[in-house]
Formats: sequence, C-alpha cells, structure tokens
Amino acid sequence: MTKLKIINQDELKDWASELFKKNSFNMVDVSSKKETFRRALASGKIYVGKEIFDLIKTKKMPKGDPIALAEISAILGVKKTSELIPLCHPLPIDHTTAKIVMHDNDNSLEVFCVVSAVAKTGVEMEAIMGVNAALITIYDLCKIVNPHLEINNVKLLIKEGGKTGLWKNPNGLPDFLNDIF
Repeated sequence: MTKLKIINQDELKDWASELFKKNSFNMVDVSSKKETFRRALASGKIYVGKEIFDLIKTKKMPKGDPIALAEISAILGVKKTSELIPLCHPLPIDHTTAKIVMHDNDNSLEVFCVVSAVAKTGVEMEAIMGVNAALITIYDLCKIVNPHLEINNVKLLIKEGGKTGLWKNPNGLPDFLNDIF
C-alpha cells in the first residue's frame, strides 16, 4: 500500500482554488452566506398591434387566452430558471405570481412577475425569467394572427433582501408601485 498523506483544510482549499479558479466559469460560492428573505419584481412588454389586442380583449384568439396561459408560463419559467441559466443557483421558491396588464394606448401587454424565497442568494433571475417565459408564451399564441410582434423593456424593477437591502430601478417605477415603495 502506498503512503497516504493527510492534508489539512487549508491545503485542500488551496488545491481546489488552484484547480477550479483557472476556469473562466464558476458558480458564485454562497456556502458561507446566511439565508435571508429575498424578493424581486421584474417587468417587460410585448406590443401586439390593434388587431391582436382587440382579439385578446374579446377573448377570441384562435389558440385561446394568451393572458391566462402566460401567467401560468411565468410561474413555470421561475421554477426552471436554474436549469436554463448555467451559473444560476437552484433556489427554494416560496412564492411567485405574475400579472399581465393590457395597455390600450399602445396595444401592449405588460408582464409583472414577483418571486420570493428565503435563500442565500437573490431571486432576480427568477423574476426576469418569469417575465420572459410569459412574453414568449404570448408571442407564441399571437403569431398565428400576425407574427409582427415586439418584445422589449424587460427589466428588474425592485429587489430586496441580502446585504444590499432594498434596491429600486433608478429609471423609476410604474405609478402603481410608487405608493408602495
């Protein structure tokens, strides 16, 4: 039998650092962080044009109600975030919901997705993924009528928790949130 060398914890850390830090990709190490309450709200818009907007409003879309299905899709997107974003930590999601607001003035649908968890890292990516899943679902259900659709302005509006506390988007919040924050 060969001689085994007993190594201490510091030597193990150096070895791991030497081997893995040279890689250009790595998941942030959150093992020493404490779990805290985290919450994030994201939003995004899809412009569908007057014809599709009116069909959605009157519930006459050929494939069914894009709003109802998109709100469900947002929840699924939140739950699958770590499977789609390579360096994103899988998180124990405590709550998520999505709401879609129709805007007559520009024939758009605005998606809002909120996510909360007690975790070691934030839930911003989950909220953004929820918004994107909803927007893409709306696109999929509407393209049969007219594929000329535009998705834009996906952004994080608010995040709270962790060492930075409350963060609000510096470009401002929608009016309905100003009374809350």
